[in-house]
Amino acid sequence: MSKTTHIAVIPSPGFTHLVPIVEFTKRLVTNHPNFHITCIIPSLGSLSDSSKSYLETIPPTINSIFLPPINKQATLPSIHQALKSLTSKAPLVAIIADYFAFEALDFAKEFNSLSFLYFPCSAFALSLVLHFPKLDQEVSYEYKDLQEPIKLPGCVPINGIDLPTPTQNRSSEAYKMFLQRAKGLFFVDGILFNSFFELESSVIKALEQKGHGKISFFPVGPITQIGSSSSNDVDDEFECLKWLKNQPQNSVLYVSFGSGGRLSQRQINELAFGLELSGQRFIWVVRAPRDSVNAAYLEATNEDPLRFLPHGFLERTKEKGLILSSWAPQVEILKQNSVGGFLSHCGWNSILESIQEGVPIVAWPLFAEQAMNAVMLSDGLNVAIRLKFEDDEIVEKEEIAKVIKCVMEGEEGKGMRERMKKLKDSAVNALKFDGFSIQTLSQLTRKLESFGRI
Repeated sequence: MSKTTHIAVIPSPGFTHLVPIVEFTKRLVTNHPNFHITCIIPSLGSLSDSSKSYLETIPPTINSIFLPPINKQATLPSIHQALKSLTSKAPLVAIIADYFAFEALDFAKEFNSLSFLYFPCSAFALSLVLHFPKLDQEVSYEYKDLQEPIKLPGCVPINGIDLPTPTQNRSSEAYKMFLQRAKGLFFVDGILFNSFFELESSVIKALEQKGHGKISFFPVGPITQIGSSSSNDVDDEFECLKWLKNQPQNSVLYVSFGSGGRLSQRQINELAFGLELSGQRFIWVVRAPRDSVNAAYLEATNEDPLRFLPHGFLERTKEKGLILSSWAPQVEILKQNSVGGFLSHCGWNSILESIQEGVPIVAWPLFAEQAMNAVMLSDGLNVAIRLKFEDDEIVEKEEIAKVIKCVMEGEEGKGMRERMKKLKDSAVNALKFDGFSIQTLSQLTRKLESFGRI
């Protein structure tokens, strides 16, 4: 009988960070049941309803330690204590931490464990992070002022203005943290990232060829919630899915900006009028407006989002549109044959879910690395059209209507849909028994097991 391999997995707070690393953990245990895994789950306050319900899906084969709600300064000592408790019972072969819980990997040396970073984004974004210390030395002014695109090995060229939000102000604390984290990546034993070879082959090859010291790279995606629920149960629960089943094939545009994305009141108005002007069927997840479009998923609001829609909009669009308040069963919506497009903030989780269901994208990035993702989708993979902002950072209704019509009924949209279908097939193949991502997972486990025998 093989020796049990003990691993600690550390997510970071926030639903969109919790899900990918826990889904990875589920896949690891399913494919390698001799692994004993403990998830150490921190929170900055009371867990959201979505996080609570999701955590109930963790199988009994994965142990969970829920840390009490704490502030950011107290998080690391609490994680350290949990790790110390685990190692008192059995040696820890490895610590796997989410990118935003990166500092916890400093404890690996103390506990004689391997350190692995779980990077929940693309190989493109990872390539930028690894290159960033050099970029910081080469460029002395703001990246948005760069005259030429940045060319990373194996990647589509990207303008400075499209780099992640924390990099856009060099004097900010967010910039310093981004740079510090980027430098720290070179001291881990391996990086797992949520992508797959067929999606980003040239980037992944470039990462492996460059070497980056002792780091091993493991593309283990796509890792999403697709396939983790019973579709029949979901169909019975949500009226929106019944509505979608009654619409023609590829006729409905799904509109959602993720857990954290919110628009200004003016932009909500422009989007509403743009949807109406396009004449297309739509299902729109509406959230209350806010001044800042970032990390709203860490906050709660009791405001009714529907009261912020333009007067008469609901009545005028009731035959073609369906409005959902604050949340929707996104995975199940994207599975419906009637959904022919996804107007998205381009968060990586949403992109992978869209790829797995073969749905082309109207790209509307808001913050974080979403603009990078939009560049990859539109300029690299040609499966999205990116909306153009005016000088006052507003996407106007005419632009919205034009791009929606192009994706939903134009020749360009048909081409994108065909390319998305090929990516969908590639995603399926990556997760087969002999698929690239599953084989990569096996390489990881062999490394862990061999270390555990030392």
